[in-house]
Amino acid sequence: MLYFPPWKRVLIVGVCLLGLIFAMPNLAYDTVDEAARASERIAELERRGEPVPAELREAAGQWPGWLPGDVVNLGLDLRGGAHLLVEVQVSEVIAERMQALRADVRQALIEADVRRFTDLRASADRVSVTISNAEDVERARAALEGLAQPLDGFLSGGFGMGGQIGGGEDLAVEATGEQGFRLTLTEPAIAQITDRTIVQSLEIIRRRVDEAGTREPTIQRQGADRVLVQVPGVGSAEEVLGLIGRTAKLTFHEVKGFDAQPPAAGPGEMVLRGREGDDGNFYLLERRPVLSGERLVDSQLGFHPENGLPVVNFRFDTAGARVFGNYTAANVGQLFAIVLDEEVISAPRIQSPILGGSGFIEGNFTAETATELAILLRSGALPASIKVLEQRTVGPDLGADSIEKGRWASLLALAAVIVFMATYYGRFGLFANVALGLNIVLIFAALSAIGATLTLPGIAGIVLTIGMAVDANVLIFERIREELKSSKGIARAVERGYEQAFSAIVDANVTTLIAAVILFGMGSGPVKGFAVTLGLGILTSLFTAIWVTRLLIALWVQRARPKEVKWGWIPMVAEATSFAIMRWRRPWAMFSGGAIVASALLVAVLGLNFGIDFRGGTLVEVRTEEPADLAEIRQIVGGMNLGEVQVQDFGSARDVLIRVQEQAGGGDEQTQVAAEIGERLTAAFPGTDVNRVEVVGPKVSGELLQAGIIAIVLAIVAISIYIWLRFEWQFGAGAVLALIHDVAITMGIFALLQIEFNLSIIAALLTIVGYSLNDTVVIYDRIRENLRKYKKMPLTELLDLSVNETMSRTIMTSGTTLIALIAMFFLGPEVIKGFTFAMIWGILVGTYSSVFVAAPLLMWFDVKRDWATAEEKKAGVQFGGAQV
Repeated sequence: MLYFPPWKRVLIVGVCLLGLIFAMPNLAYDTVDEAARASERIAELERRGEPVPAELREAAGQWPGWLPGDVVNLGLDLRGGAHLLVEVQVSEVIAERMQALRADVRQALIEADVRRFTDLRASADRVSVTISNAEDVERARAALEGLAQPLDGFLSGGFGMGGQIGGGEDLAVEATGEQGFRLTLTEPAIAQITDRTIVQSLEIIRRRVDEAGTREPTIQRQGADRVLVQVPGVGSAEEVLGLIGRTAKLTFHEVKGFDAQPPAAGPGEMVLRGREGDDGNFYLLERRPVLSGERLVDSQLGFHPENGLPVVNFRFDTAGARVFGNYTAANVGQLFAIVLDEEVISAPRIQSPILGGSGFIEGNFTAETATELAILLRSGALPASIKVLEQRTVGPDLGADSIEKGRWASLLALAAVIVFMATYYGRFGLFANVALGLNIVLIFAALSAIGATLTLPGIAGIVLTIGMAVDANVLIFERIREELKSSKGIARAVERGYEQAFSAIVDANVTTLIAAVILFGMGSGPVKGFAVTLGLGILTSLFTAIWVTRLLIALWVQRARPKEVKWGWIPMVAEATSFAIMRWRRPWAMFSGGAIVASALLVAVLGLNFGIDFRGGTLVEVRTEEPADLAEIRQIVGGMNLGEVQVQDFGSARDVLIRVQEQAGGGDEQTQVAAEIGERLTAAFPGTDVNRVEVVGPKVSGELLQAGIIAIVLAIVAISIYIWLRFEWQFGAGAVLALIHDVAITMGIFALLQIEFNLSIIAALLTIVGYSLNDTVVIYDRIRENLRKYKKMPLTELLDLSVNETMSRTIMTSGTTLIALIAMFFLGPEVIKGFTFAMIWGILVGTYSSVFVAAPLLMWFDVKRDWATAEEKKAGVQFGGAQV
């Protein structure tokens, strides 16, 4: 209807104004970001009771407080920073628990008067013991079962992965043989230990990263025993790993002696080496510490009162201060070792009693290393070590370059689509362009409001949305054009156009939305960012096409009362086509079948060029000052004995991409390899910058590949079910075969050209699935309509008619989307060229399959002709020669 009640007009205008208000801070991103940083710093200083500098308050007031201040968060690939996926080694905690249990078993058996037992052993997950006397077995069983403790009703207080476990005990006691016993942790107990360990690790990691002064870090649990850490603005993942990966176990020991050679250790003693770069002595220490770092309440960077060098000031709690004071008073003139992670970092001589419970640690620190150690001591020790599964680093220069290229690609795509729409649809095209601009505004407003992160694939998603956003308008305008040929007036034609196009718009966009939802659920990192922008773009484009454009057309019709609609002055697509698609369906089928077979052979023979996402390994991108000497770089990296090494230019003569095969040591070993490659190239070519580092371990790479395959299969199944429910099984089967056709041929072209096949290509394939269905559904919707409309027309003619009636829309939608993607391909960042190429190829193949595969398949499946409505059936209408 062209009548809009006042409340609906206010609602539409209100949503658009809110979108403008919430998107506006992004136009002043730097100012808003600086104000937010200043506000956070002010809050921190006020919390500590320290004075706030005037320049901070001035910076915080740069953006009016009464305006929305949320901006789109920039992902690491745009902002620069580090991404780490680590696995907490919970097995170490369980092994420590077994060692403690072994001592408890010994004590329990002795207290139960079981004096004779053998083979008391503790392994990684169990404790075993054999009772020597048969008469002691039952008494021993009772003693061992008494070690079991009831579990809490909730794991870790109900937080993390915790949930109610229904009580139970932590230990299971099993008989082994006639007189042996095995003690193991129960499944609920293992779950509780895992949850407690991960929650504790999360808190310690968060504390360490927060105290380093980094803004907007992402620290969250993934799965049962993994932690994702994303820190923007840092130089490398090694810095983050150095901060979070160390246990920082601090102890204070009595020094028995020291020498340049390792002395012999007696009972209750141990030998530790001094810190590398210091005296290099070996220290003989009392094994039992006088104090441990658990008694520390604070540690801060300070400076030595005599020489001014950086030190770490520390302060004990009351009990620790008392012990520390008594010991130093009794041992004036003696050495006192400060041990960090089993390394003597300092062994000062006690000059006088230290009664205040505070002191300092010196050890050839820089300001940075002293600050890092202070943070580690404040935050405590990790309960278990961590293993690197995945590491990615993006330099700030590369991120800024990606933003700039993405901005120009988006602007060019937007300008091209605006010209394209205005040229072809005239005034209606201008209305669509206004809606397109509002659509982009609403996307940024939504991203800002929900605190989403914009990634490089996310920019590609926006560019794709620019092309796809006009699809709904094209469907409507083509329907209006058809209705103008038979309707009596413009108002009626516009109403009928919206009514007739609504079903196709909903079906076409729901299929793409299904792909976006699955992509978000199965994807990770930047791929999720692409899914978010794509999904939001679909929703906002529906709003702008169905409501905003309609309101603009309604206002124009009501005020101007035009007698005719003047379309664009350059007819780019013929208004009526009459291609005989069905006559040539067999040759097209043979061509498509041959392409699928050829693609399968190419994949089987040549294989896919899997990136490190799926193959594992190390990737380093560097930028040299002068044009890079690939041969010399290849010789340097190849001489490191790392196995298979690939060196290639990457977009320009100064940018080089280095891939190294997966190393035997897993993620930790590959992290060291990446650091060493950067160091060697920087030394060989002064001025070289490491722009990007990616490390993926074998465990994660296998999981990513499996998740990608599952995502594609789920998308095809979910979309097929939707089409089956909306149409009939013949339509669902035809859509599935068309999708398989598109995905298979896309895989074949990647095998032929050996373009890197990585996680972003999975995102492209899923989008192709949604986009191809978008096109197919529009044609199927017209076929369904014509089956009701032309009940006696031969099926071949009806299918040809339906394809030709939607041909203008098919070409227009594909054309606008291709314009946007081609702009991104040539002007966008090099790192997503493979993704953009996959999208361009997928749209070409998807458009072809919608016309020459999906529609003819309905002939092979003998689609039902009985599409009469319930009213027609009730009236007994003639249908296909038979009365219904």
